Amino acid sequence: MQVDLISLTISGLVLLVLILNILYSPAFNRLDRKLHKKLVRTQKNIFWKIIAFINEPKLVIVWDVLIAGLLLNENNYRLGLWVLATLGVTDAAGFIVKHLVKRSRPHAHLSEEEGYSFPSGHVLGATTMCLILYALLRREFDQLFAVILLIYWLFVVISRLNLRAHYPSDVLGAVALSVFCFTVVQTIYAALFLK
Repeated sequence: MQVDLISLTISGLVLLVLILNILYSPAFNRLDRKLHKKLVRTQKNIFWKIIAFINEPKLVIVWDVLIAGLLLNENNYRLGLWVLATLGVTDAAGFIVKHLVKRSRPHAHLSEEEGYSFPSGHVLGATTMCLILYALLRREFDQLFAVILLIYWLFVVISRLNLRAHYPSDVLGAVALSVFCFTVVQTIYAALFLK
């Protein structure tokens, strides 16, 4: 329970600080744009476009429903509902934050990218799915599984920056929001079903 409180506090504070700085600090936004320009080299690599496609937020919902369906098929209703609730709550929170902050995307973003920039929907979904998969499968697999999830997650993060779809703070905000929502839903699940 102490780990949950630490996760909630840190992720919540990071998210709040980012939102306040994006909304009210021109200096922060200038720094974020400079960092974005230094990190981004090219957007022509097809590999990063494939990674972005696989992690399209609507497609992540399909992956989530498939995982929940497998759990429900094995009569594991509570975990199946937890999987659906975790991504559902996180996506709803992401939608609300995007429309509260209303941050425009970087100027050189691809034309396919639309909507607001903060937080990154791709990173939000990828982070949440990695947390879900790790929570579900960590006992069945060794440390290599965690490394594979981490590499997959890093590819998604790099793709969002490389394709110029997001500023670095958009990615960090997505991670913070994902960890916050994941921890909230996990804590509620534990309180209801793991007594």
